[in-house]
Amino acid sequence: MAASPVNSRIVCTIDFDREGRQACYLRAPLSRNSSGWGTVEIPIVVVKNGSGPTVLFTGGVHGDEYEGPIAISRLARELRPEQVQGRVIMMPAVNIPAIMADTRLSPVDGWDINRCFPGNPKGTFSQMLAHFMDSVILPLADISVDMHTAGHSFDSALSTNMHHVTDEGVRRDTLAAAAAFGAPFNVVFGGVDEDSTFTSCVERRGIISLGTELGGWGRVNIEGVRIGRRGCYNILKHMGVIEGSPETGQTNGAAATVHKMVREPSAYVFSPRAGLFEPTHYVGADVQAGEVAGYLHFIEDVDSEPLVLTYRKDGIIWFGAGPGRVARGDAVAIVMEDYEDDWSGSKAD
Repeated sequence: MAASPVNSRIVCTIDFDREGRQACYLRAPLSRNSSGWGTVEIPIVVVKNGSGPTVLFTGGVHGDEYEGPIAISRLARELRPEQVQGRVIMMPAVNIPAIMADTRLSPVDGWDINRCFPGNPKGTFSQMLAHFMDSVILPLADISVDMHTAGHSFDSALSTNMHHVTDEGVRRDTLAAAAAFGAPFNVVFGGVDEDSTFTSCVERRGIISLGTELGGWGRVNIEGVRIGRRGCYNILKHMGVIEGSPETGQTNGAAATVHKMVREPSAYVFSPRAGLFEPTHYVGADVQAGEVAGYLHFIEDVDSEPLVLTYRKDGIIWFGAGPGRVARGDAVAIVMEDYEDDWSGSKAD
């Protein structure tokens, strides 16, 4: 199989049809002051044996999200061809420049790669990489598991997530995959800016697309890593790529994932001004509409009273604010509620 189409500038020497284990680096060109012929090396591991589905695991799309890269790297070291019936593609560090800089955005071009899909082979570094992921990697996959956390900007309840896709069969299969992954929550959501994400490219191809949010606040969440590692193996079991049944028990005694949704703009609490935000709840807390979500302080102004921000919906905190200082228009909380499959009358934006 050709390693990459002629219109991609990224070189990939993996033979995706070859049996066994292959580990190497994609080479993305990056001319810079210190190296006119420089490249960026992006790790990729492929394990293939016999016939069966192809499972794609990606991590590090944002460089300050750690649990996914840890979980996928461990899987890539542990998985052996004799365990597999099918193919597993593992990319634990997609956006390696951002990972090395510990930033959400690429330090090369300032882009959030997860807002520039399907990309452009002749564009900036992030656009070029997005194009490669969409045009070379995604067509191989039967299911994509793109592992994220909330980085430095939020904390998150440990969860998988998905869009409410219109195709009923794909939606049913994605809900089943989320249940198999086995995070405490699965959130079906309509986001603020979703059309240019990796998820949107997966969905346009009719492929099962599952994301995760496994922590945040700029640290490694111990339970998030455990859920992520177990979830990778659970997906492989669910897809029949390795033997066994998914393990979905939760530490609180629950037997399975709870499906939730974020369907309407009222699920979001936005800051109306710049200031220092003091939240009142941790993620996972039950809250009610009208309850105080936090206080926006203006500590640089003597005797200035804080603004009181309130929730507009009953539910459970999915995302809570990370850094204390927020800008006008920043989301400081997102509330999830019980899942309903019929979104025909939803107010999602």
